[in-house]
Amino acid sequence: MKRSEINNAIRQAEKFFESFSFKLPKFASWTPEEMQKNRKLEQYREIFDCNLGWDITDFGKGNFAAEGLLLFTIRNGISGSQDYPKPYAEKIMISRSEQVTLTHCHEAKREDIINRGGGRLVFELFNRKGDKAEIDDTPVTISRDGEKLTVAAGSKLYLEPGESILLERNIFHKFYAEEGGDVMIGEVSAVNDDHNDNIFFGEQLRFPVIEEDEKPYRYLVSDYANL
Repeated sequence: MKRSEINNAIRQAEKFFESFSFKLPKFASWTPEEMQKNRKLEQYREIFDCNLGWDITDFGKGNFAAEGLLLFTIRNGISGSQDYPKPYAEKIMISRSEQVTLTHCHEAKREDIINRGGGRLVFELFNRKGDKAEIDDTPVTISRDGEKLTVAAGSKLYLEPGESILLERNIFHKFYAEEGGDVMIGEVSAVNDDHNDNIFFGEQLRFPVIEEDEKPYRYLVSDYANL
């Protein structure tokens, strides 16, 4: 992805969240200069150690508008850490109309995905085949706001604004906003580890390869290691 595309996506996201009166933490608006300064300060270690902040992916496909997701990690812990022992994480995300988050699952993380507002959110679900990065054709059982549902593998499940589903470990999921309406998505989950707990179906990258065609507007969590 070009840095200019990332910058534009974040600027649009700030306006989108504001349109729902969803307020981000103060560090969401830190400039690159503030981020570099605060990276060195002990009181802000948690932000960087737990990868809190802006996150964008195009899954290595080079077409963010069609295959991509914008995320902001609000809170997180680190499994087994004494410094950051919280066992949960929270994200807010945006899926644009027909923008696909590609098929993946998690071995450690159990998560609730919530339609926080906008259009309808569409899911296609599959069980994982054993311990392989392969999908099964067996029916998938999930919980939608406390209602137990069993759906055919790959069939479409729609979430209206306010609705949520619980995704257990090793359930492959693909999701996207239905045509005609962007969606603000919430995620409440166990500790999030995007470096070690993503199982992808098909060839994908979790973090973008960035072409630096202009200066960053906001740094991404994937930038932190280089600050």
